[in-house]
Amino acid sequence: MIRTARGGELTAAELEAILVLRTAVFVVEQDCAYQEVDGRDTLSTTWHAWTGDVDACLRVLTEPDGTRRIGRVCTAAAARGKGLAAELMAAAVAEIGDTPSVLDAQAYARGFYERFGYAAVGDEFDEDGIPHIRMVRG
Repeated sequence: MIRTARGGELTAAELEAILVLRTAVFVVEQDCAYQEVDGRDTLSTTWHAWTGDVDACLRVLTEPDGTRRIGRVCTAAAARGKGLAAELMAAAVAEIGDTPSVLDAQAYARGFYERFGYAAVGDEFDEDGIPHIRMVRG
């Protein structure tokens, strides 16, 4: 079951569980030392979606120009292979609708995001030692 909340609606426990998962995947598992807590999670314009007790999550930001940005898409190691990220992406695309949106995909996941209507633009770039590609929709 997918749960959603705007940034200001998250309970402390929900926010903590989201941050724990994202840190476990992006900082620890992928060995990337970066500032995970960026001050955007609790904004009223940020939309969060997660499954279960936060087995998988993502967030959708609203950029200053109105473009929506999908990010922090991750799934706990024990929950991978169950289609949770696909469920979350479908929910995110429904939330965004026809509004232009962008994401910076890890290069290996390009095909996954193409399934949701995203197209790569530009060249691959390095972010925290991992190849990424910018992708747009709408």
